[in-house]
Amino acid sequence: MSSLIAEILPLALAIALSPFPIIPAILLLFTARARANSVAFLGGWFLGILLGATAFVLLASVIELADEPPTWASWTRLMLGLVLVGMGIKKWFGRSPDDASPAWMRSIDALEPAGAARLSLVLSLANPKVLLLAAAAGVAIGSFEAGTAESALSIVIFTVIAASTVAVPVALFLIRGSAILGPLGKVRDWLERHNAAVLAIVVIVIGVALCLKGIDGL
Repeated sequence: MSSLIAEILPLALAIALSPFPIIPAILLLFTARARANSVAFLGGWFLGILLGATAFVLLASVIELADEPPTWASWTRLMLGLVLVGMGIKKWFGRSPDDASPAWMRSIDALEPAGAARLSLVLSLANPKVLLLAAAAGVAIGSFEAGTAESALSIVIFTVIAASTVAVPVALFLIRGSAILGPLGKVRDWLERHNAAVLAIVVIVIGVALCLKGIDGL
């Protein structure tokens, strides 16, 4: 079990360290219904990651394993790693200090809780980087010889860690209220300026790690 957690931990951290979901989570704290909107966004983000990881665990678990370690899992890790490296490189060289915020981010002020939940579900389930990382975690969990309870626990641990950086600003706001908005505003501004570079580096590092893991299993 510990070896499985060690394998999925970097994948969960890669999602957690992505500025992509943190920025809207903080922006929602400046809306009229900050408490309800932020909690709804966190719930949707958690659910989206959980559903994505679970789907790939189930997919991996129904594939017949011909040998140990399973060759298909190693090839899958290698392919996912190569895709992530390619996406990270593209993101790095495509970044620009003049990039405008996405339209959905500029419309956050008008969101209601239901809209915030839908937005986070879309951002988690329709985001290629999140899905690729969830797929890699699902392959790791599904190909690991673990019981149902251990697999379920691994999925929950992965999801909790992956969603932790969205949960932190929400929890701070629930505890301290508007007093935390000043520091969070500075974090938001920094992430908006450097989100492309941070995301590119995280994705490339995890992609290389997946490639090495896949090669090692072949």
